[in-house]
Amino acid sequence: MTMFHEGQRALQDRYEGRHVADRLEQHRRHSEFSDDDRQFIENAAFFFLASTWGDSVDCSIKGGTPGFVQVIGPKELVWPDYDGNRMYRSLGNIVKNPAVGLLFVQFDGSETKLRINGRARIEDSSPILSDFVGAKRLIHVTAEHIYPNCPRYLPQMETIELSPYAPRKGHVPPEPDWKSRDYIRDALDRE
Repeated sequence: MTMFHEGQRALQDRYEGRHVADRLEQHRRHSEFSDDDRQFIENAAFFFLASTWGDSVDCSIKGGTPGFVQVIGPKELVWPDYDGNRMYRSLGNIVKNPAVGLLFVQFDGSETKLRINGRARIEDSSPILSDFVGAKRLIHVTAEHIYPNCPRYLPQMETIELSPYAPRKGHVPPEPDWKSRDYIRDALDRE
């Protein structure tokens, strides 16, 4: 299965990029997680998730403590959905269109930046749900294309501390400020 659609191919041809794209696909794309992929993913404190349905496009950050994303099979990873703003933009898109893109990035000056394109599904009652502290449900992704991406434009940054809102064993996350705002408080009280 090629990782390029007709629009991408048309631009590769128009701007003389098909030969480079073909080589990158042939030598860098894979469909099963390597040991290095697993280590990078499971050490991440966040990643970016892209989802779409029709004209609804969403890109969000998903975060936790390192280990919150787990590679559980040669082509499968899982992460917990924590308490959030209840708009369900990403998950709503997944319900309608399971195609997703994940981008894992390190801002430490390393060469590591990993893209994963695949199919997602939401599980409300997974047998491993209790393994994820604070999880409301789990999102599973079956990878179709896994490939490193050029990190040359990434700034070098330092992680000072992990988010205090990230669930973890023995820690009660603080209530986010937005939940106490006048316009939302009564809506939350009804739940």
